[in-house]
Amino acid sequence: MSRPHPLTSAAHAIALRLPPETAHRLAVRGLGLLPVPLAAPDDPRLAVKAFGLDFPNPLGLAAGFDKNGEAVDAILRLGFGFVEAGTVTPLPQPGNSRPRIFRLPRDSAIINRLGFNSLGHAFAHEQLAARRGRGGLVAVNLGANKESGDRVMDYVEGVKAFADVADFFVINISSPNTPGLRDLQNQSALNVLLANVFAAREMAPRRVPIVVKIAPDLTLDELDGIVEVCKSCRVDGLAISNTTLSRPENLADYQIAAQQGGLSGRPLFHLSTWLLAHAFLRVEGAFPLIGIGGVENAATALAKIEAGADLVELYSAFIYKGIGIAADIKRGLLARLTNAGVDNLAALRGRHAQEWAAGRMSNAQLHAEI
Repeated sequence: MSRPHPLTSAAHAIALRLPPETAHRLAVRGLGLLPVPLAAPDDPRLAVKAFGLDFPNPLGLAAGFDKNGEAVDAILRLGFGFVEAGTVTPLPQPGNSRPRIFRLPRDSAIINRLGFNSLGHAFAHEQLAARRGRGGLVAVNLGANKESGDRVMDYVEGVKAFADVADFFVINISSPNTPGLRDLQNQSALNVLLANVFAAREMAPRRVPIVVKIAPDLTLDELDGIVEVCKSCRVDGLAISNTTLSRPENLADYQIAAQQGGLSGRPLFHLSTWLLAHAFLRVEGAFPLIGIGGVENAATALAKIEAGADLVELYSAFIYKGIGIAADIKRGLLARLTNAGVDNLAALRGRHAQEWAAGRMSNAQLHAEI
């Protein structure tokens, strides 16, 4: 019988009483330094093929938790099908001033205005290179320095720096906490960015898939422009979505919600899933999609898949529910496959995209699941 991990049960409860950034740093260091029991092998029914890669299951830990690639192996051992390290910027930068992470516990949500705090390409590459050959799929989420004179070149340098250690790249042009970054989602700016990123990939020693991560606060016209560019550039995938600047009127922790920054967790679920469904209908199978935002149990994970996602990522629920969440979600997904009478998740992908896009789906029951 394996020894209980130090970050379980009582330790997790204590962590939630610490200041958010302190708890975050301790969790990353704890996972990176302490032995984590290996999760059981995944049921083949959970396997997903995307970006030319074979994922053992569709569940990934989103960028923002392991910003510098310090705990990748431990996270994978918890049962995640992949992990997204980053966001990583070319040069080290401290990010915005503290406090910059705020919990909304009654809403199962988090607000952050970290601002791409990063130890830089060199440090993150050292961490990822040290685990070369250990297996497991790792994405590197690339960003730009706040004071950069050429943000396009920051992404190009990221492709060059991590081409030997990344299984796929996520081009993060959607964080709300770096002024002007979301302007890169503009159709003409995105065209220039992707042309340069793809040119850099052609010069790299190996072909690494490129996924573009977009904001949930887009209009459908803006989404049309992004999809058009992504199709014409033949990106490998689209990740939907980053955090939102919007604030739903029914937030229980409304005073904390006044903090500036991106909102993630349960309140983001409906908006991000609505946008995901619209993207699925527009992409028309040209490339896979990653669904992100408000995933906290098997029901919400499956809803993302039914709205059009091939893969699903979470972050906020990992903070609130602890390190057993991947195993819990996978058990629930298997039960749903059995109930649906299908042998794989691909059979359910996009089956409710029309309903989500039309606003006919409710998320109340999805989050009520124990």
